[in-house]
Amino acid sequence: MGESSTPAFCLFLRAKGEVRHHVYQASKLWSLPILFNSERQVDTVNFINMADGTAEEYAFLGKHEEEYARGLSVRLVEALKKLEHSFSGYKVSRLEHSLQSATRAYQDGRSIDYVVAALLHDIGDELAPYSHSEMAAAILRPYVEERLYWIIKTHGVFQMFYYAHHIGGDQNARDRFKENQWYNDAVEFCHLYDQNCFDPDYKSKPLSFFEPMVAEVFSREPAFGEG
Repeated sequence: MGESSTPAFCLFLRAKGEVRHHVYQASKLWSLPILFNSERQVDTVNFINMADGTAEEYAFLGKHEEEYARGLSVRLVEALKKLEHSFSGYKVSRLEHSLQSATRAYQDGRSIDYVVAALLHDIGDELAPYSHSEMAAAILRPYVEERLYWIIKTHGVFQMFYYAHHIGGDQNARDRFKENQWYNDAVEFCHLYDQNCFDPDYKSKPLSFFEPMVAEVFSREPAFGEG
C-alpha cells in the first residue's frame, strides 16, 4: 500500500485544559496548530489594525456584536441595581428615585417606551455624574422615538428649574430650548416624573416589575438615524 493510501487516525490528548488534535500517519507525525480549550472554541480576527481587516472578519465580528447586544437589557438591569449604592444625601437612593419615576409614569398610563425611559433616565449617574442625561439618552436612542430621546437628553437642564437658583446657577437654563417642539414634553417629564420622585413613603413597584418592559424595548431592531 503506497504512502498516499496509508490510513490515518486521530488521537485527542487532553493536557493543561486544552485538547490537542494530533494526526498520526504510518510515515510521519504532525499536529494541527489550533484547536480548542476545554470548554469552548475561541476565535479571533487576525488583524491588529482595523485598517487591515477583511470583509469576512468584520462579518465575523458583527455576529459576535449582535450576540452580545442581545444581553443589553440584562446588563441595564444590573446597572440599575448599582444605583442603590450611588451617591447619598437624598431621602431615597438613586434606584428608588428611578423606580418612583417609572412607577408614576406607568400608573399614569404612559407607553412602555416612556416608562422605560423614566426608569433609565438617571442610569448615567454612576459613570457620567456631570453628563448623565446624555449617557442615558444615548443608551435609549436606537430603541425609542426621537422625542423620548430628546426629553431624556435634556432633562438635566430642565431639572435645574427646581434648584439652580439656590446654588448660583441659572434656574431658567431650559429657556434656551423654548423653540423646540418638545420643550413642553420635557417640562412635563421633570415636573411629573423627576423632581417629585424623592419620597421615602411612596410605594414604588419593584425593579422586577419593569424587567419585562426593559427586555421588550431593548430586544427591538436598533435604528441608527441622526435626528
